[in-house]
Amino acid sequence: MSKYYCLIAGLPDISIDDQKLVYTVSDFRDEIYDQLSSSDKKLFDIYFLKYDNDNLLQFLKNKDAQLDERGNIAPEELEVIVKGLHDGDALPKGFPAPYFSDFMLWENAEKSMETQSILEKDYLQALYYNYALKSSNKFLASWYEFNMNLNNILIASMGRKYNFDTQNFIVGDNAVAQALRTSAARDWGLSGDFGYMELVQRVAEETEVTEKERKIDQLKWNWLEENTFFDYFTVERVFAYLLKLEIIERWYMLNREQGEKTLREMIARLKSEVQLPEEL
Repeated sequence: MSKYYCLIAGLPDISIDDQKLVYTVSDFRDEIYDQLSSSDKKLFDIYFLKYDNDNLLQFLKNKDAQLDERGNIAPEELEVIVKGLHDGDALPKGFPAPYFSDFMLWENAEKSMETQSILEKDYLQALYYNYALKSSNKFLASWYEFNMNLNNILIASMGRKYNFDTQNFIVGDNAVAQALRTSAARDWGLSGDFGYMELVQRVAEETEVTEKERKIDQLKWNWLEENTFFDYFTVERVFAYLLKLEIIERWYMLNREQGEKTLREMIARLKSEVQLPEEL
């Protein structure tokens, strides 16, 4: 098992409340990736597949779409892969997203466009989770299972609140997913099996969208802290650092976008209030 003494010792301290970025996710990959062992790089590749998933969906909607460069699969390679899968070809050996073939089989099946628009992203997400859960690294597999459970519980809670069927939106087939699909208990009978159940239910009751998102990210941050407490110079500590950076970057971008929006509104308001003098 590789140890990363110098790498981890050199990482700046970060907090969920940070208002500035010490690294972006892209910076982190560029600077850190080559310092990892070949086996540990594969763990990080699983994380970056989330961007490949988004790129696949974007490409299927618009072949000229601007794709996210943080993915593992280059845009020109993605185009070749999609064409090949449409034609019934097998994926190349070692392809980083083997579940793409299952997704494209489903995509090519006879489904109405309405059904596809509702389930397409969820189906791909389920395949991604199933792939990540098979990782030999227990920390990584646990992280993805925690996220799957968290998302599923929030969806099920919303379904109960607004009285709509969430069967098609619950992903995965673990004990939590099965309980959410079948149980009528207030906590779906999960309080004993999922330690975060009470906290997640409190988050689900939050009505203010931004505050709800912050509480979700705080839950994720706390999970990372608790599950790497005894990991000092391991790949798990490096992986957790990347996940924390993602949370900080997301809020930084949201705050910047909101700030720019407020500034534009302020300028527009000032322009409307200014009275230009009449020409003499």
